[in-house]
Amino acid sequence: MTAPSRLLSLIVCGLLLAGCGKSKTDAPPSARPDPAMVAPGEELQAGLKVAAIGRAPVADTLHVAGRIAFDEQRIARIGATVTGRVADLNAELGDAVKPGAVLAVIHSTELTAAQLAYLKSQSTAELNRRAVERARVLLANDVIGSAELQRRETELALADAERKAAADQLRVLGLSDKSIEALGRKGAISSTTPVAATITGVVVERKVTPGQVVQPSDALFTVADLSRLWAVAQVPEEQSGQARVGQQVTIEVPALDGEKVQGKVIYVGQTVNPQTRTVLVRIALDNADGRLKPDMLATMLIEGRPKEQLVVPASAVVREDNTDYVFVAAAGDEARYRLTKVALGPEGKGVRPVLGGLDAGARIVVDGAFHLNNERRRMLLGG
Repeated sequence: MTAPSRLLSLIVCGLLLAGCGKSKTDAPPSARPDPAMVAPGEELQAGLKVAAIGRAPVADTLHVAGRIAFDEQRIARIGATVTGRVADLNAELGDAVKPGAVLAVIHSTELTAAQLAYLKSQSTAELNRRAVERARVLLANDVIGSAELQRRETELALADAERKAAADQLRVLGLSDKSIEALGRKGAISSTTPVAATITGVVVERKVTPGQVVQPSDALFTVADLSRLWAVAQVPEEQSGQARVGQQVTIEVPALDGEKVQGKVIYVGQTVNPQTRTVLVRIALDNADGRLKPDMLATMLIEGRPKEQLVVPASAVVREDNTDYVFVAAAGDEARYRLTKVALGPEGKGVRPVLGGLDAGARIVVDGAFHLNNERRRMLLGG
């Protein structure tokens, strides 16, 4: 074999060996599938419902921390009407009472002195009345002059005024007109007076012990009607316009396992607290079953006035990694869907307002999104 022939043979062998040494990995890589895109099978596709999103009236819900409180129109702080010493206690915390129920008995020398003064004024008035009657008889018989009769009538008027003043003092000290009349008729002085309930309710506070000296300025018992209570909260001034008198409001009470109760706004403050920049709101609550208790924590859910907003059904939302998504139908091909991140507001009445990520008219999966997302995951895992 000549030299040129041998050279040609070597070149051909080298090319063949180079071709045999190429690895399969040198082939161009295939395109990876889009992890957000899913094309469901016919059976799953048949179960999906697709619709265009639109606008609907949505009311923003304001969540405000508050508490349960007494209805101040159904609470009575009861004290003694005289200065004295507590002789007996008849009521304990939690006792149900009615108007007139005796909660305690007070022994008072002040009351004794006031009764004695009334009896003296009554006796003086009676003596002066008889003196006037005698003077009229004597004047008719020309025994005395008219000046003497006038003097005695003046004394009677003064005695009557003192008697009325003494009776008023007894009323201030807690005696009824019936008791004052009995005192004047029988003349029996009593040194004790009851401390009585003034409303129907429950004794929720007692600030007295046997033998304690009390005064009229002391509140000894607090009786409250717990069948109706208030929920109170301080609403930020910039959101206070959402609360309106007469508005129905939902209240969440953690102590009742988050159970929701309904109430009605009865008061919206007319002034703003300059320190907290809040407005006081009160809500009346029915508590006939007694489950609510004053000072329980509560959250007010106050709905504002509805506004037209772009919304999606709550059933269309898929939640992953604390992020909201919906499946948007591919343009011109509703057999393929793209998982799309969206910003949504809180749910209300089955819909959620769209804050970002979607435009009006976009067609999304409104029913079956959960199963479609499971299919997407399965496809990504190569199932």
